[in-house]
Amino acid sequence: MKIKNRETIYDGFFKVEKVTAELNGHTLKRDLVTNKDAVAALVYDTVKQEYLLIEQFRFPPQKALIEIVAGLLDKPDEKPEAAIKREIAEEIGYETDKLEFIASFYSTPGSYSEKVTLYYAEVSRKTGQGGGVATENEEIKTVAFSEEKLISHPFEDAKTLLAAYWVKAGKPK
Repeated sequence: MKIKNRETIYDGFFKVEKVTAELNGHTLKRDLVTNKDAVAALVYDTVKQEYLLIEQFRFPPQKALIEIVAGLLDKPDEKPEAAIKREIAEEIGYETDKLEFIASFYSTPGSYSEKVTLYYAEVSRKTGQGGGVATENEEIKTVAFSEEKLISHPFEDAKTLLAAYWVKAGKPK
């Protein structure tokens, strides 16, 4: 594929570009939404023996969703492991004891550039308030799930579904 033209049509929280490319002799025109890459974690409290998820309002579906902890790689050259530990502390107030890589994936590769790195995290010590970052206008509530509830809940968020199916498949061991 050869990019013939790239024009930024919006540059805000996300960036939207009109891209013209050539692929196998055909001209393709696409709108491309670009964003920073993201991290997410299915968090397990080893003391309470329950999964800790979050509930927060999401603008696109215009309702609150229950999801696993997640966020963007906000700083230049930030490593995914550091970003997810920061997000766990910000969103639910826990220090991370163990972190295990599950997978990296594109949630919507047809039009969206964000790549998500998914982890399983174990926690045992609440060291902060959680609830999100006030300057980002986050209002996050922590929600506890048993394993049975996690694998049977009708999640609407793809990264959370993937994490729940990971548990249902027999992981973590």
